[in-house]
Amino acid sequence: MKELFVVGALYTLYKLGRQLAVGQEHLARANARVVHTLEDQLGLPSGAPIQGWFTDGTLHLANVYYVTAHFPVALTFLIWGFTVRPRVEYVWARNLLLVQTFLALILHITLPLAPPRMFPEWGFRDTMERIGPSAYDGASATISNQFAAMPSLHVGWAVLFAVVVARTAAPPLRVLAGAHAAITMLVVIVTANHWWSDGVVAVALLGIALCIFPGPGRGRSRSLLTGRRPDPSRRGARTRGSDAVH
Repeated sequence: MKELFVVGALYTLYKLGRQLAVGQEHLARANARVVHTLEDQLGLPSGAPIQGWFTDGTLHLANVYYVTAHFPVALTFLIWGFTVRPRVEYVWARNLLLVQTFLALILHITLPLAPPRMFPEWGFRDTMERIGPSAYDGASATISNQFAAMPSLHVGWAVLFAVVVARTAAPPLRVLAGAHAAITMLVVIVTANHWWSDGVVAVALLGIALCIFPGPGRGRSRSLLTGRRPDPSRRGARTRGSDAVH
């Protein structure tokens, strides 16, 4: 029941961010112009010409991945952690997800940001509108926030999954999680749903979460994760037992 509550809390955070963004289009577009100028000054490559490297068929597949993979992969990750991994590893990953998402919500509220696809004058194509499918039509529109580009939780969650799996799972799953993170980062750029900065900030939020919860066997996070004081006489045995399960 507790874990269902966690999943429900993540969904609620998404819904809340969307509702609080209503009426923020003007500010979101103004913020986008600032981000666009900043990225240009930093010498970051524009995503507009990158879109031109791909055919419409490939961009359609990228849209499909953007629309369909995000939540199912997150749910699979949580179920895998809850049913297969040691409890301490699952709770650590869950806490990272909650902290990262909560911090992202704060930015979604305080820094509404329009995505690149809303600026054809800069060469961006709205692939969701022109090619489809779109994350902002039908049932998905009830939880999607078009002005919550900063940060990209698509990227943030995908990198989080890759970090957790790299630390706790066998090589085949590490490759799979790493591939999902790499594909997600490419997809958000070629669909023009996010700026480069959105992904960078999302990963930075994960870094903050990792500072709060370094992970099983890493300092004081054990007591934070489990709610129990660590037993120094058993710490080594627990760490070895956790590392042995893959």
